[in-house]
Amino acid sequence: MSRRFVIEAVLVAIYGELMLPSQPVEYVIPYSTIMELYEMKDSPEPVMPEPADDAYVKQRIGELIAFFDESFNKKKLERALVAPWRSSPPLPINDNVSFTVVNAMENAQYGEGFDPIETELLLTSIREQAPVVTDQVELMDKVIQAEVPVQMYDVYDFEFAVEQGISADDWITP
Repeated sequence: MSRRFVIEAVLVAIYGELMLPSQPVEYVIPYSTIMELYEMKDSPEPVMPEPADDAYVKQRIGELIAFFDESFNKKKLERALVAPWRSSPPLPINDNVSFTVVNAMENAQYGEGFDPIETELLLTSIREQAPVVTDQVELMDKVIQAEVPVQMYDVYDFEFAVEQGISADDWITP
């Protein structure tokens, strides 16, 4: 059985190790984060601070866009986009990784404390009962401050999350 994580599409482009987990993983990706890939690829703004890293990540973003634009995958995505909160069937990437795209809907549930993408990540996590993987320390701090009931892992703790993780019971037990 694979572990499920909610994640922004760009993180799988930035952190290549996310595509090579030690165990099967299903990434649940809000569709709006896929749309962000198009903006990032064509933007003059760097995604990464170092020019060589930025060029590499933008190339990976282009490959990810091409994957989602493949006719077979595009048809699966289009079916998921017909209704709010509908999910695509799993899109296999390799033996250990698959993507499921969710047509998440931001509803301002968490007010102005979170931007629309952050809100969609949190709502998807709650709805799918899957932890969020992120590299944004500020987001983790905001989630703690707002007491949003989601489990989060820093991208650098990803292998721990895949191998054993922390269950909801572990959070309750002192």
